[in-house]
Amino acid sequence: MEMLLNWLGTLPGAVGQGLVWGVMAVGLYITFKVLDLADLTVDGSICTGAAVCTVLITNGVNVWLAMLCAIAAGMIAGFVTGILHTTLGIPAILAGILTQLMLWSVNLLIMGSRANIALSRFKYGDKVLISAGGSDITSTLLILAGFVAVIITALYWFFGTEMGMSLRSTGNNLEMSRAQGINTNFTKVFGLALSNGIVALSGALLAQQNGAADINMGRGAIVIGLAAVIVGEALFQKKTTNFALRLLFVVCGAIIYWFVFQTVIFFGLPSELLKMLSAVVVALFLGVPYLKTRLFVKKKKKEAEKNA
Repeated sequence: MEMLLNWLGTLPGAVGQGLVWGVMAVGLYITFKVLDLADLTVDGSICTGAAVCTVLITNGVNVWLAMLCAIAAGMIAGFVTGILHTTLGIPAILAGILTQLMLWSVNLLIMGSRANIALSRFKYGDKVLISAGGSDITSTLLILAGFVAVIITALYWFFGTEMGMSLRSTGNNLEMSRAQGINTNFTKVFGLALSNGIVALSGALLAQQNGAADINMGRGAIVIGLAAVIVGEALFQKKTTNFALRLLFVVCGAIIYWFVFQTVIFFGLPSELLKMLSAVVVALFLGVPYLKTRLFVKKKKKEAEKNA
């Protein structure tokens, strides 16, 4: 009974982590699902958002302005990836890797060549919106839920506009979009900038929640984001075509991922195996639907052979 209560006590923290990484997964969803691009910039841009926000807050800048600057920095990172891809003809996945490598140096410069910068709620008080736990956990969860609601509402409105539909069209059928007069290079660059701006916002929130910005905090972010997208899609998204609900299910996927992650940690999985766990979760949710389809096709084929 005591173990159960201790486990339940870890769940609010898992929800908080899930909401923050859910924001990141929503940003990743724009490139991965809407634009149909594999963008690896996010491993760097999430740290860029955290670094910019932390440095500004610790230098006395208002937290809201600091987060806006973090979003702008993330959008610049996405813009660079987009230019490398569309102007120089570099494949999107490689362009993202190149930008990610550049961001490692940029992030160190932003942080004054320090590997990490503390951002404690106890030291900076009202300058920080959220914290990892304690008596502030309820307000933290409400604030994070508010961010998620605003982002989903804004994206739902945006993707209903002409520009938003151009982005969706570019991802669905590139050649047809060009035939319809859509500047697909512009939509790709804009989509990458928008995606990484949202990812950088999640980095700003993550730095506040964790109480620090760290140069390594983005390592493996792409795996966590993909896990959230794939889990949300596998469990919920086939039940609806509503864009807002699909984004909400991505956030739910992130929360479920962190529930599993937190539970495994609680029961004593060695910390060196956590990255492998992330990869296994993603592989399972990617592979199981494919295997189910293969089995279904084989079953239908055998039935057809019997009836022949």
